[in-house]
Amino acid sequence: MRIRTAGVVAVLGLALAASGCGDSGSDDKPAAGESAKATGGKLVIWADDKRTAALKPFAEEFGKENGVTVEVQAVSKDLQTNFVTASQQGSGPDVVVGAHDWIGNLVQNGAIDPVQLPAEQKSGFNETAIKAVTFNGQLYGVPYATENVALIRNTELAPEAPKTIEDLVATGKKLKAEKKASEILCLQSGQNGDAYHIYPLYTSGGGYLFGTTANGDYDPKDLGVGKPESIAAFQKIAKLGEKGEGALKRSITGENSIATFTGKKCAFLVSGPWAVADAKKANISYDISPVPGFAGGQEAQPFVGVQAFYVAAKGKNKALAQEFVTNYVTKPELAVALYKAEPRPPALTAAFDQVKGEDPDLAKFSEAGKNGQVLPAIPAMAAIWDPFGKAEAAIIGGADPAKTITAAGKTIQGQIK
Repeated sequence: MRIRTAGVVAVLGLALAASGCGDSGSDDKPAAGESAKATGGKLVIWADDKRTAALKPFAEEFGKENGVTVEVQAVSKDLQTNFVTASQQGSGPDVVVGAHDWIGNLVQNGAIDPVQLPAEQKSGFNETAIKAVTFNGQLYGVPYATENVALIRNTELAPEAPKTIEDLVATGKKLKAEKKASEILCLQSGQNGDAYHIYPLYTSGGGYLFGTTANGDYDPKDLGVGKPESIAAFQKIAKLGEKGEGALKRSITGENSIATFTGKKCAFLVSGPWAVADAKKANISYDISPVPGFAGGQEAQPFVGVQAFYVAAKGKNKALAQEFVTNYVTKPELAVALYKAEPRPPALTAAFDQVKGEDPDLAKFSEAGKNGQVLPAIPAMAAIWDPFGKAEAAIIGGADPAKTITAAGKTIQGQIK
C-alpha cells in the first residue's frame, strides 16, 4: 500500500480524453466479442503506471481476438477519486484496476457493477482474496494480487527473527548502543500517523476497528476505536513511542522508512512486497517474517489488501468489460506479468504456484499475512484513516493515549453517522 505521486493535470486530461473513448456497445447480447465487433467498440482500462505497462500486451491480444480497440491509460494519482468523478460525468473507463477497499465507496457511488465470475473460476483464487472483493454478498471485482506488511530484517545486523516486539526493541537498542544502527525500528508514522502500518501492533494490543455481524461482515455500528480495547492497545504503543523506548517515531515516514532500512541505519522494517526491490538493489541481506506482537498479547494481525479489476457501471462497453475481467484477467499469464511488474503474491492459485519457486519471498509474505484481517471495504472505513492516524502520531509523540484515542473515536463516530 505504498503512496504514489504524479501530476493531477495529466489525470484530468485523461478523464476528459476518456469521454470519447468508447462507442456504444450493447450490454445485453450474450457474446461480448460479437457485440463489440458489430459496433466497432473500444475498451478503455484505467490503471496505475506499473500495471499499465504489464497490461498492454494482453489488452492488445484481447483486442485482436475480439476485433476491438483496447486502450490502457495510466492514471498515476488519485485514481479512485478521478474514476468516481469521471463515472458521474459519463466520461470514465470501462474497466478500472485498484485496491479492494475502494469497493464500498465505488458501490455507494454507483460506479461499479457486480462481476459475473462462474463458481469454477472463483475456486481458482485465494479464498481471502475472494472474500475481500465480496461486498453485500456480491462479487464486485476479479482479484489479481494480495498484499500485507511483514517484518523485513537485515540479517547481518539481526540474524534471528524476534519473537516479540520487546525482543525486537532490545536488539534494536543494542545495535544503537554499538553504533551499528541509528534507529530501532522503521515503521512509518509521520506527523499524521499511518493506520495501515501500525495495525499489527494495534491488534496485538487488543484493539479492533469494527466488530462483525453474524455472517462475518464488518459492522459499522460496532466501532472499536475509543473503546477500552483500543485504549489498552495504544497504552502499549505509547511505551514504544518518543517518550518511551523510542522505537516508534514521527520522523519515520512513508518517504524515508524504506530508505533508512536500505541505508543500513535500521535493522527492522515493517513494510510490504513493494519494499523488496529496494532492499535487493541496495544489496541488503534480508529475511521476512511475521510482524511480532507484544509479549503476552494477542497475535499481531496485519491488514490483508487485494488488488482487483472492476467493471465500470457507466462504461460504454460493459459486456466487453465483463468478458475481459472474467476470461482474461483469470489467465495465469496475465497474473504472472502483473506480478513481475510489481511483486505481490498473485491471487490466482495457478499463478502463485508458478512464481513461488523462483521467489521465496512470496511464501514468506503470505505466511506473515495468513492470519491477517481483510482491510475493511465498507464505506465507514473512510472515516477511520485520518482521525485514527492523527491520534496514533500524537500518542507516539507523547500525548495521553486514553484521551487521544477516545476523542478520535468520537470524531469517527460522528463522521459515520
